[in-house]
Amino acid sequence: MARRKILIIEDDPVGRQILHKAVITAGYDVLLASDALSALTETQRGKPDLIVLDLGLPAGGGFAFLQRMKSFPRLAIIPILVVSGQDRAANEQRALDAGVLKYMEKPASPEDVLAEIGRLLE
Repeated sequence: MARRKILIIEDDPVGRQILHKAVITAGYDVLLASDALSALTETQRGKPDLIVLDLGLPAGGGFAFLQRMKSFPRLAIIPILVVSGQDRAANEQRALDAGVLKYMEKPASPEDVLAEIGRLLE
């Protein structure tokens, strides 16, 4: 069976590197993006099995990425896990309404993120 592919969309280089290392170590292939524009390109090109999305992104932000992604039927089915430091009360329901399967608040440990990735890919 092919290894599952995870797209990590995170603008913070340290956070992106920590998640990248954890996800690779857990046996997944990893794609990376640091802004909303490159995230859409990576999603179309890489066809990930799951996306880990930060909402506070340059070049449009996480919600703009979600809106653009959901306009492509073959991309709209990819499960999305949001891991965000933005105000949960203001963003969680909006994210879920936009098709996100799970919303996690930062700081989230790599172990917790990996556990959620595993659950969402089951």
